[in-house]
This record gives sequence, C-alpha cells and structure tokens, in this order.
Amino acid sequence: MANPVREFLGGVGTLLRGFALLLRRPRLFLLGALPALITSLMFLVILVILVVNLTDLAGWATPFAEGWDPVWRGLVRGAVSVALLAGTVLLMVVAFTTVTLTLGSPIYDKITDLVEEELGDAPEGPDESLMASFLRSVRQSLAIVAASLLVTVAVFAIGFVPLAGQVIGPVLAALMGGWLLAIELVAGAFDRRGMLSLRERHRHMGTRRMRVLGFAVPTYFLLAIPFVAVAVFPAATAGGAILTRDLLPTSPRGPQDAAPDPGGTVPGGPAPGDPRP
Repeated sequence: MANPVREFLGGVGTLLRGFALLLRRPRLFLLGALPALITSLMFLVILVILVVNLTDLAGWATPFAEGWDPVWRGLVRGAVSVALLAGTVLLMVVAFTTVTLTLGSPIYDKITDLVEEELGDAPEGPDESLMASFLRSVRQSLAIVAASLLVTVAVFAIGFVPLAGQVIGPVLAALMGGWLLAIELVAGAFDRRGMLSLRERHRHMGTRRMRVLGFAVPTYFLLAIPFVAVAVFPAATAGGAILTRDLLPTSPRGPQDAAPDPGGTVPGGPAPGDPRP
C-alpha cells in the first residue's frame, strides 16, 4: 500500500509540474489565463455581494434564534455564516471551473495536447463527433454542478451545529469540492483515452485517493482566491492531464474501445473499495 503522505505530496507535485511546464511556454500560459480572468471578474462580483450581505443572510436563515441569549444567537449565526460562505465558495469554484473550461475549450485542449506530447505516448482520442462531444460535456458538467449544489446544502446544514460546524463544514467543502474539481480537470485527458463517462473517472480516481486529493485540495483553495485563480487555472489544466497519467499508467485505449457515457449522476466523492485497474 502506498504511503498516504507521499501520495498526497505527489499530488501537490502534480500541480507544481503543471506550473513548470506552462511557464516554459508563456504565450500559451497567458492564453490559458484569459478565460479564467473573464470568469474571475464575474464571480468576484457575486462573492462581494455575498460577503456584504452575509450577516443579513445568516439572520434570515435563523429566525428561530431571534429571542435567544445574545451569546448563543451569535454562535449559531456565526456558524451559519461560515457554512454559508464555505458552501457558496465550493459551488462557485466548481461552477467557475465548468464555465472557464467551456469558454476556453480550444485553449485548454491545446494545453492538454501539450502535456501529452511532452510526456510521450499521446493517445489519439475517441472517434466522436464535435456535437456529441459538446452535448456530453454539457450534460456531465451540469451533473457535477448539481452534485456540488447538494454538497453545499449539506455544508449549510452542518453550519447549524455551533463550533463543530465551523470546522467540519469548511473541511467537507474543501474535500468534496476538490474531488468534484478534479473530476472536471481530468476530463480532457480521460476523453483522449476513450474513457468518456463520469463513472470511469470516479473509479480510477478512487484507486489513488490521496494523490488526487493532494492535487485537488490545494487547487481548490487557490481557485477560491479571486485573480490568483487566473494564474492557477492553466497550470491546473496541465496538472489534470499529468494526474491522469498517474492514474492510468497503462497504454491508452484506442477509439474503438471508447465507453459510452451512461449519463448518470456524478458520484459525490471518493468511494472505498474500488479495485485498482
């Protein structure tokens, strides 16, 4: 069994390798940052509006605490505020990734191609029409955003628990949000290997959870910081392609082996007991 700490640090190293690879190609790095900049500006406005109204929203969500002792009322509403902010950031980071990948699809495809060519043995990709690929990507992205919304609701509910909720909520948001984020970021490299379904991504990610989380959790936190995300996103895209090679060390599958997308709901996070491929 692999050392969990070494695996986690290896995942962090995957993101750093993505940075190193793209910094040697500044033009592609800047092109990859452009869609992220546009999306960051939109989401920054939403985040500012949320923070300005956070106290009022916490009060609206806890009308039952109005007549409580001020100390207990403050604890409950403080916990709800933290959970509301953590859940919203989770949803925004996943949605940010989805929107940015859609806006800059040709650029991020080029980044993935670069990683494949740099590391060798590049797969040819599945024999799928452009329209079919687009519709599948939209369907899968909506499923991932829906899953992030469910996690957001869970984080918000946990926020009603004073003290414990202020710790558990953000931790859950980071772990689950990072996992969903990784499912999005490895999509391009998995697609090139004929693995077109969310289930396949989730299954192979489950074989090396700590490595995936080592890549995904730092990426999640960095993407949650406005404008830092602009520089991180191109490197995270490259890192997703590198991570795929760690998860799938065997020869890429050809187009004839492409698996159809079942269109099912994206799993909410790592599941124990997945066999190694």
